[in-house]
Amino acid sequence: MSTSEFDNDDAEIRSDHEKAEVRRNRRPSVQFIDKNLIRRRSGGLEKQQTITQSQQPTRLASIDSHDEVEAAEVEEHKHDSTASDTDSDAEDGAGPNIREMQHKNTANFNDFAVRRIKHAQYGRREIEIAEQEMPGLMALRRRAESDKPLQGAKIVGCTHITAQTAVLIETLVRLGAQVRWCACNIFSTQNEVAAALAEESISIFAWKGETDDDFWWCIKKAIGGDQGWQPNMILDDGGDLTHYCHKHYSTLFSTIKGIVEESVTGVHRLYQMCRTQTLTVPAMNVNDSVTKTKFDNLYLCRESIIDAIKRCTDIMFGGKQVVVCGYGEVGKGCCSALRGMGCFVYVTEIDPICALQACMEGYKVVRLEEVIKQVDIVVTASGSKNTITRESLDKLKNGAIICNMGHSNTEIDVSFLRGSSSSDLQVERVRTNVDHVIWPNGKRIVLIAEGRIMNLCCSSVPSFVVSITAATQALALIELYTAPPNRYKCDVYLLPKKMDEYVASLHLPAFDAHLTELTDEQCKYLGINKAGPFKPNYYRY
Repeated sequence: MSTSEFDNDDAEIRSDHEKAEVRRNRRPSVQFIDKNLIRRRSGGLEKQQTITQSQQPTRLASIDSHDEVEAAEVEEHKHDSTASDTDSDAEDGAGPNIREMQHKNTANFNDFAVRRIKHAQYGRREIEIAEQEMPGLMALRRRAESDKPLQGAKIVGCTHITAQTAVLIETLVRLGAQVRWCACNIFSTQNEVAAALAEESISIFAWKGETDDDFWWCIKKAIGGDQGWQPNMILDDGGDLTHYCHKHYSTLFSTIKGIVEESVTGVHRLYQMCRTQTLTVPAMNVNDSVTKTKFDNLYLCRESIIDAIKRCTDIMFGGKQVVVCGYGEVGKGCCSALRGMGCFVYVTEIDPICALQACMEGYKVVRLEEVIKQVDIVVTASGSKNTITRESLDKLKNGAIICNMGHSNTEIDVSFLRGSSSSDLQVERVRTNVDHVIWPNGKRIVLIAEGRIMNLCCSSVPSFVVSITAATQALALIELYTAPPNRYKCDVYLLPKKMDEYVASLHLPAFDAHLTELTDEQCKYLGINKAGPFKPNYYRY
């Protein structure tokens, strides 16, 4: 090889280094650009120093071409006037105000607000992956699509915006509904998924890292009053949408046929409204359905808590002392996962039945003050308020980790975050969803997701389990929307047992499971129908 050819190779290597440096200096989207960069690096980009042009001419040309496209994208983004700021920018308080951006998809549809519509193709891939792992919901879509049971339904939704939720939203559309959507959590939105929904001309108002003002603005936009759109169904997660409608758009309830609520907090609010006789439409309590409590609350939390803490802190669990506050279905899943990783697990409980269950499983049931000074990790899963107070935080040892797996963001008292100027505590951002809380004496603890639900903010959740809950929500919407007048009064109802069993049956084929069929004699003996329901409403699974 000639000297000039060596010089050319050196120039190409330097060029590759410079382009790689440009990419490192960019502030990429945490949600997918980093993943692509990792894939490119693992594919051998940094090894190009040892590969000659004659050995890999096609690959080098491909990389050069890709880098040219990337450089063009960087230049384009410098002059972008739409919502094209990155997640990192938003979390640091930089970047334009998404509410003031001019949004438009490729079909010139503009009734939405997402961080970056150009990321829609990546969100679509995420949704396609989720569809493959959500067999029950997809089966329901195929079976009911031709009948269009939600034809004429106008559903306003407020849930986590993830790939799994997107499958539910698109299922409702395929079943005939019109939908408008917003996020129930300011940290859990997957921006590329929101972009993919917007690209399909679905009115969605959500992005990761919303402020409190953004959160309520998105709910208002989703309701659609300024567009002349009037919902007749509500799908809520947490009760914020229902509360906002009741406070600011009370006249909507004259046309709303029902509310479907899936969270402990939201259901609690509905029962409060029922007691004060301010609930003016029927509501379906999905949270306490068998398919939600026994699958979503237990298995989803069991599979996601380890992933969430690992992603945020990189700790080793073996030998750590952990206290889990609450031993309901969520607490059971958390305790099982943590013990499986080698942790010493303590449980706090107010309910003697749940406490006895914890004891029978081999956990030590204690009061929080007995162990708060020695534990390494605190996990709240009580669904209550101020489970962890400032007094508890003061007693934690240096380096302790505190996080929430319950739905409500009130379980950990984080008032010092809102009144930081008057607090003696210093809050220092470590990385996305991870903060150091520093005391005047230098002690610091790790707070995850500002006390909000950790697994949906900091990690992913198993799509299969979400499929069970999403199918339950879809059936609840269909039931309330298609029910004849006066079947449901202004009260809170549980999902009929037959529907719980139907949701379970939709997911059994994924395991190649085959149910045993009762004989006529057995049906007569048990006093049940051969097709179910197989258990009375009072049965505890």
